[in-house]
Amino acid sequence: LGLHNCGFWRPKSLLDTAGFTLPFNSGHRKTHQDSRALWKHEAVQKYLETLSKEYQQVSHLVNADSINDLEQRTLRKRWTDLSPIAAAFQEIKEAEREVEELEAMCRDLDSRDEKQLLELALEEKETLDKKINVLCRKLFQLLVPKGKYDGSHVILEVTAGRTTGGDICQQFTKEMFEMYQNYADYKRWTFDIVNYTPAEIGGLHHAAAHISGDDVYRHLKYEGGTHRVQRIPETGLSSRMQRIHTGTMSVIVLPQPEEVDVKVDPKDLRIDTFRAKGAGGQHVNKTDSAVRIVHLPTGLVVECQQERSQLLNKEIALRTLRAKLYQQVIEKQLSQEQSARKLQLGTRAQSERIRTYNFTQDRVTDHRISYDARNIKEILSGKEGLDKLINRLLEFAEIEAVTEYLENLQALEGGGS
Repeated sequence: LGLHNCGFWRPKSLLDTAGFTLPFNSGHRKTHQDSRALWKHEAVQKYLETLSKEYQQVSHLVNADSINDLEQRTLRKRWTDLSPIAAAFQEIKEAEREVEELEAMCRDLDSRDEKQLLELALEEKETLDKKINVLCRKLFQLLVPKGKYDGSHVILEVTAGRTTGGDICQQFTKEMFEMYQNYADYKRWTFDIVNYTPAEIGGLHHAAAHISGDDVYRHLKYEGGTHRVQRIPETGLSSRMQRIHTGTMSVIVLPQPEEVDVKVDPKDLRIDTFRAKGAGGQHVNKTDSAVRIVHLPTGLVVECQQERSQLLNKEIALRTLRAKLYQQVIEKQLSQEQSARKLQLGTRAQSERIRTYNFTQDRVTDHRISYDARNIKEILSGKEGLDKLINRLLEFAEIEAVTEYLENLQALEGGGS
């Protein structure tokens, strides 16, 4: 338990996953598809038993008269960290004991007279199973430390891809942007459009939005990447031929902490103004209120046409530019910390498709976790269907974090370290 000879307890981290990102497609871990399956793993049980024993010892030490104020504060912090984990661990154990008792009772209920009692017992078992699933998810959420940027607001950008199918990419990009706008409303976030460049035939070339609220980046960080669509166009020659077209669009999600401390030298900027192209009232195409900023050293380009005021648009564009420059700093830090691993950030792997929306089969497939969801319209509505898919990704990330930590721990123990 990390006790010094003098009796002072040395705190240990729960999961040392600083800078952890989701390394999807880890084939050797596919056996742990959900929290319940991982919970049953022997290494997980052993690790949680260790934490439970540590919690008991810390509980005894925390009020001891023999420790000074500094040691007591350290112990109290550790006690606070371990307390909800130990409670969830014991709650799951107790629920499993109840399930075992019900199963034993069900085996003894064979006669017809006891059929109603058997049905009640099975119903209670189903309720307990659901409770255990929820508790397992909660437990692993407690074990995995919150990401450094999980609570941040984000800049979300969508860009149409290219295809010989004409407008299919632009139309899909518009649907995706509206999906995230609806999802922000569903999560009670604020969705402010920063840039909107429509296509001539009703679709969307490019758009960006600033999304603020609780844990926005945590929910959207795995949306970044290339999204593929497969559908029969509703208009044109292809629709009459019933030919399926494939197109793509890309999503970029940039965390935007409230205070982005990135210095930008005005000499490094080229600022242009132009007339807004999107929806925005009578001022559109009458005033040069839209602003485009080019950061010359990096080549980064940002635009804003959200406001009627050129000054406000310039301010928003500068904020977006700082967020992009800050993201480069973040990626550099993560690359240094985990250079031996393939990173999967929301802003990386743009060339690799992460999800396919197959309209002809009414199926959405997330290729990173081999997960299929039906009812495309429900997912594109940006409500419960999309939230379920995103939470599935978050659960998989938590499972990956716990699994990788335990694998590393076992390797260290096996090596005698």
